[in-house]
Amino acid sequence: MIGQLKNKSLADLKLVNSLDSLEEWRVNYLGRKGELTKILRSIGSLPDDQRKKIGSESNLLRVLLEDQYKKIKPKLESNLSVYSSVDITLPGRKDHIGRLHPITSIIREISSAFADMGFNIVEGTESEIEHYNFDLLNIPFDHPARDQWDTIWLDRPNRKDNLLRTHTSPMQARIMENTEPPIRVITPGKCYRYEATDSTHEWHFHQIEGLVVGENISFSDLKGTLYEFAKRIFGSDRKVRFRCDFFPFVEPGVDMSIDWKGDWIEILGAGMVHPKVFQGVGYDPDKYKGFAFGMGPERIAMLRYNIEDIRQFFSNDLRFLSQF
Repeated sequence: MIGQLKNKSLADLKLVNSLDSLEEWRVNYLGRKGELTKILRSIGSLPDDQRKKIGSESNLLRVLLEDQYKKIKPKLESNLSVYSSVDITLPGRKDHIGRLHPITSIIREISSAFADMGFNIVEGTESEIEHYNFDLLNIPFDHPARDQWDTIWLDRPNRKDNLLRTHTSPMQARIMENTEPPIRVITPGKCYRYEATDSTHEWHFHQIEGLVVGENISFSDLKGTLYEFAKRIFGSDRKVRFRCDFFPFVEPGVDMSIDWKGDWIEILGAGMVHPKVFQGVGYDPDKYKGFAFGMGPERIAMLRYNIEDIRQFFSNDLRFLSQF
């Protein structure tokens, strides 16, 4: 009799999946009118030779069932606390799924376009030294770009030449120092400049620099590469214009603009690598030629997504970011 009750009670306990059903189980077996309680109350009417055995087995079963009850109750209460904050009467909603930041998406798209043209992708540190940020890029000590109102210098013990890089071009010098041509690489990353912010300027922003070095590299290679880039990003029928411009580390230098809704919009600067840059990294400028270019992904994203204020990219406003 006790053995059958034990098997039945434990089998029923396995079917319990809520606090309500657990309480019902307790009442059925351990309550004042429960199955086990009935047996315990009937012990007095049993013959002497059965009373001791039935009483001992009944008490052991009662201890077992009470222990099982105490073990399972906290688990069911824990499950209840997890779901108690969920109102199942509310209408269904779509899950909030994370997505890439628009700048990250543009950087990946640009990187993919150049990767398809055989470019490697290399990233570098945002903390630099002026030797790579300026000296090796033909930016002399008295150049305005070194002024404290442009460059963010870092206060480091025993070093006075640490700064937050003002462009990703230092990686070009580092790559050339450690690589024999041919080179075909782009270097995306974040940059910093101490300047006032407005709808088109931020003190922190991204750049993607590109570098090609080899024998017999010409200006036509530069134009062909950037034409292909513009077609990949802005469409195959996009008109492109080059104009002369000045950058210390290239000669000649140009800026490239695209025809955007009837206006020419500058999207990047480029040019043939300056001989002094090659000399600084140990290349023979008579043997090797190359071209470099640099662009701001934020500007390209502003064109692609019709955004008028660059500061929105860094505002962390989900109403803005969820549109992409």
